Amino acid sequence: MSGGITLDNLTVAYDRHPAVHHVSGTLKEGSLTAIAGPNGAGKSTLIKTIMGELRPAEGSVTHNFSRKDFGYLPQAADINRRFPISVMDTVLLGAWKMSGAFGRIGRQMQAKAEEALATVGLEGFGARPISALSAGQFQRVLFARLLLQDARVILLDEPFTAIDARTTSDLIRIITGWHGEGRTVVAVLHDFDQVRAYFPQTLLIARELIGWGRTEDTLSAANLMKARAMAEKWDEKAGVCMPDARPAA
Repeated sequence: MSGGITLDNLTVAYDRHPAVHHVSGTLKEGSLTAIAGPNGAGKSTLIKTIMGELRPAEGSVTHNFSRKDFGYLPQAADINRRFPISVMDTVLLGAWKMSGAFGRIGRQMQAKAEEALATVGLEGFGARPISALSAGQFQRVLFARLLLQDARVILLDEPFTAIDARTTSDLIRIITGWHGEGRTVVAVLHDFDQVRAYFPQTLLIARELIGWGRTEDTLSAANLMKARAMAEKWDEKAGVCMPDARPAA
């Protein structure tokens, strides 16, 4: 096995209806990759399966990382911001792998959390409740939590949705910094301009794999047209195909 994350004939289904269909390839260790495609293409399903939140119907995800090596940012819609917790306590949740679920947070970890907040532009925000933050501020908090977690593999699901341009620019700077440190970073994105500008590798999907490799090659006009066409004709009621009924390579 390589030092990255290998998808082997990966199919993921909901109620026997495939959301991701026979995807194979490798996310190389230290790579910066965008998962792109039309709405409903299976992008979030794919990243949740890589994370281990969903189980494959067929195929596998294999790697040499431990669960603690992964840092995951879900979509904003999946997070309950009404929970009564402060900004600082939210960031300190990133320290769980060092302190344990019920471990004591010492001064050194507190200082690292304050440093992470300063890095994302929220110095002095620690005591505020997360419910009082704007969408952009809250996304900065979640990035601060990832900074504290210090993960080797960072998975981001639509990290720039509904946030302002300045916040997006600041968070992209953090992502490129992670890449520069040799971490493996994977982000689900819908903005092809962002993908072309900042992500050297792209996995283009429309339930099935359209292309995977250098962004300038993968996001070709022909591939984008094929992805749109496949998304439009996809049969939502189709069942998971049997191994001998796979599409020809």
